[in-house]
Amino acid sequence: MTTIRPNIRTKSCLALMGLTLAFCLMVTPAHADNLIQKGMDFLSGSGKQESQAVPGRDEIAKAFKEALRIGSETVVDQLGQEDGFYKDPAVHIPLPEQFKAVKSAMDQAGLSFLTEKLELKLNRAAEKAAPKAKQLFLQAIDDMSFKDVMEIYNGPKDSATRYFKEKMSEPLAEEIKPIVENSMAQVGALQTYDKLMDKYKAMPFVPDVKTNLTDHVTEEGMEGIFHYMAQKEAAIRENPAQQTTELLKRVFSRQ
Repeated sequence: MTTIRPNIRTKSCLALMGLTLAFCLMVTPAHADNLIQKGMDFLSGSGKQESQAVPGRDEIAKAFKEALRIGSETVVDQLGQEDGFYKDPAVHIPLPEQFKAVKSAMDQAGLSFLTEKLELKLNRAAEKAAPKAKQLFLQAIDDMSFKDVMEIYNGPKDSATRYFKEKMSEPLAEEIKPIVENSMAQVGALQTYDKLMDKYKAMPFVPDVKTNLTDHVTEEGMEGIFHYMAQKEAAIRENPAQQTTELLKRVFSRQ
């Protein structure tokens, strides 16, 4: 009788079949079904498509900057409308803390309308300055490094807002201050302040009050912007309806 000697390829195939059989005997029917489905997906090409659908780091960075641009533009447009600050309890700008004595004295003298008018003017100044601050935020976003973007992307839902507050507050404040000061002059806040303080200083036994209205409006205005930027950032991350572009849907749907 002639003995047939299996060649190397045949031996390999037999070994593979043996391993496959042993593996199949070890798995449950449910696992087997899952393995079969994965194999079918791979053969049909869907597995490859899924791999290609995973966004790369450059795409993530681009998407996050796009999200921040959309968020900042939406927020400053909202707050830049009339009553955007004044009639919104979440961001309404009150009189400075140092003005408690002034307000109390004006109320007692029947001149509370002066402090109310000043408070309105401060909010109007912030509303007028908000749209002009848009470009500053957009520039700050463009200047973000790749490392900054990835840390924000992998951070909590308000990590971008925290980034702005921690790293950009001082330089942004310096840029925004002249805009706020100009806006205060345009809406008559400084004139109202001078008139109010003239009345106050004419009263006997009132304490001296010093405050910087420009700093106050700048700080409060930026806090208002950050407040809504945090909300917008969280919405874009979590709510598909807020993911207004295909790139955002592609990236944030996988978070």
